[in-house]
Amino acid sequence: MGISRREFVGSVAGIGLSSVVAPKRARAADGPIRIGLLTVKTGALASGGIDMERALNMYLKERDFMMSGRKIELVVGDTGGIPATARSKTQEMLEKNDVHCLIGPLAAFEALAIDDYIRQNKIPTLSVAAAEDMTQRHANPWFVRATSTSSQCAHPLGEYAARELKYKKIITIADDIAYGQEMCAGFQRVFEDNGGQIVQKLFPPLTVPDYGSYVAQLKNADAIFLGFAGSNGFRFLRQFVDYGLKDKMQAIGGMTALDEAVLRNMGDEALDIVTTCWYSAELDAKPNQIFAPAFRKEFKYDPGFYAASTYVNGAVLEAAVKAVNGRVEDRPAFMAALRATNVDTARGPVRFDDLGNVVGNVYLRKVTRKDGRLVNSVFKTYPDVSQFWTYGKEAFLANPVYSRDFPPAKYLER
Repeated sequence: MGISRREFVGSVAGIGLSSVVAPKRARAADGPIRIGLLTVKTGALASGGIDMERALNMYLKERDFMMSGRKIELVVGDTGGIPATARSKTQEMLEKNDVHCLIGPLAAFEALAIDDYIRQNKIPTLSVAAAEDMTQRHANPWFVRATSTSSQCAHPLGEYAARELKYKKIITIADDIAYGQEMCAGFQRVFEDNGGQIVQKLFPPLTVPDYGSYVAQLKNADAIFLGFAGSNGFRFLRQFVDYGLKDKMQAIGGMTALDEAVLRNMGDEALDIVTTCWYSAELDAKPNQIFAPAFRKEFKYDPGFYAASTYVNGAVLEAAVKAVNGRVEDRPAFMAALRATNVDTARGPVRFDDLGNVVGNVYLRKVTRKDGRLVNSVFKTYPDVSQFWTYGKEAFLANPVYSRDFPPAKYLER
């Protein structure tokens, strides 16, 4: 059978093209995996953001910056805790640095600012931020969260405060940002569903220079729930004590109110305060037995929420990279692997629901002294806590997202 000149040239061109394209694909898959870390290194949230970078570098260093036979390159962007900067840094990481995935950002309002960009560009994102609706009513298919929503850890504490501590009236105070608003709303809902009353709600600006005016207006209550981020919980508590209120009203707190990163600057005023979180440096989870002592040795203080967030995300990332044999360029397959992850981490076991949010342990902690330093000692574990608490997915999502106005405050004292 003969062959025409056109067929011959076409077949040669086809052979030549495949010999060129295939090696390029192989080289791409054998090249470095580029991770973009969106964190905060300046501003009110900087203490947590610096811990995020330290812990992620620690995780990668323990693995010689290798996963599934591929080198890891880490690109760090300082968002300054500003939504517009978070967006520009995200664009830079994708369009200039060509990252394969993102870890971060830190703040809920930053995550909301980049939500549409992540969707449009299909960037696999391992979030630290707790923005509720990104795994709820407007779930982002390119987003997984191994930490928690804003309210996920506040729900159990709301139940505990009403049922076990027998508190009847509580004040909530938090930074006036999505994280603080959503956390206080979740605490309020469960506390009031268990017979308690929120009698006052206060939301100082994130960068308020002084809490004196807020402390001065506190009403009578059994306790005050602190929903602060960064160093603000430490700053508020100092003034709370200075005003002589610690003996009149018990303080309890959310995930970051008395984070380990700020406990090192505190004294006896923090003792016995109960907080709720998905992590404590005191956990006996096997990965944490490596992480917490190593972090403490290098940085001279215990890791907390922010450090653990990226160390845990490192474990989730590594499990997914292994599941796709290092082929992170196949974004749909890589994203599916992230969502299918079921791995033991420094926080305990991590798995995800169908909307990409973690189902995992929540711990109640009490500040105690250990070897001369303040620690968050775990005294109660709530296993397999969902972002929907005990309300059920459909019933939970039928309501508006948590906010300053939902659930409505029925018991506020004027």
